[in-house]
Amino acid sequence: MGWLFVTFAAISEIIGVIGLKLFSTKKNIKTGSLFLGGFGLSFFLLYQAFAYLQLSIAYAVWIGIGTAGAVLINMIFFGESKSGARIFSLILIIVGVTGLKLVS
Repeated sequence: MGWLFVTFAAISEIIGVIGLKLFSTKKNIKTGSLFLGGFGLSFFLLYQAFAYLQLSIAYAVWIGIGTAGAVLINMIFFGESKSGARIFSLILIIVGVTGLKLVS
């Protein structure tokens, strides 16, 4: 159950990042709600995961998934750099998160 909370928390964090990006260019109630709602739900779900998982593992996996997802979304939809070094760094994040998940 804890991993479901972490997964949905990370997805909510990615939604919050999308909202943040959109809110930075167009400030309205819709983009503000996406931004605040995504991050708010993310923190709530992460907090729920702590009842099932160690804080250090849950937090690290949440950050890793959220960061990797945000980078991918920004590369695909918002035209951020797709340099080799950036993609390699993204792979390192994914390997690290997977490793933490496997050993916990």
